[in-house]
Amino acid sequence: MRNYFKFIAYLSVLVSVSIAHAGSYEDYFAAVKKDDPAAITELLQRGFDPNTPSPDGQHALYLSLRDGATKVAQALVAWPATQVDGRNSHDETPLMMAALKGHAEIARRLVARDADVNKPGWAPLHYAATGGHLAIMALLLEHHAFIDAESPNGTTPLMMAAHYGTPDAVKLLLDAGADTAMKNQLGLTAIDFAKRANRPDAAELIAQHIRSQQPRGKW
Repeated sequence: MRNYFKFIAYLSVLVSVSIAHAGSYEDYFAAVKKDDPAAITELLQRGFDPNTPSPDGQHALYLSLRDGATKVAQALVAWPATQVDGRNSHDETPLMMAALKGHAEIARRLVARDADVNKPGWAPLHYAATGGHLAIMALLLEHHAFIDAESPNGTTPLMMAAHYGTPDAVKLLLDAGADTAMKNQLGLTAIDFAKRANRPDAAELIAQHIRSQQPRGKW
């Protein structure tokens, strides 16, 4: 009988913890959605795991950056237990999302926490170049991001800048030494990307750079 009562007491504790965790879980992701750093910090101080995935498998740090909840993102980056390199089902990291959305200060804090600048496959520099975010591109390059990083289909940051980014983003990569001759799996170069996207400004920048690199004839 004594063992029976012990079992009932133990089961009650488990149920209480489960209910409390369920409530914390809902509160946690509601706070992310509301960009409420105070609520997030309170839950973390109570022991909630910052790396708990949402129902669709996304980590809160990634969600906060994707959805513009920058105050929550800052709180999560500052929390020591937060895994800054957690990947989602698309192999994206928080640093990649910060790079795409242009959150320069948060990107700097992520890099300071040793977020992977040179993640294999699609890399943060691809995403920064896509958004044309010069400060983040410069930050990544300063921390030894591989300028000619190849995605799984052979796309480079210069190709992404030429197709989606800005002329300034293209120029930054060219000035930093990006290889204009590289081709993706379809045999397309960065200048081909610019032309396909009807980006004559980007195409001309690349063409001018190529001409400037050609040896001058003897007079």
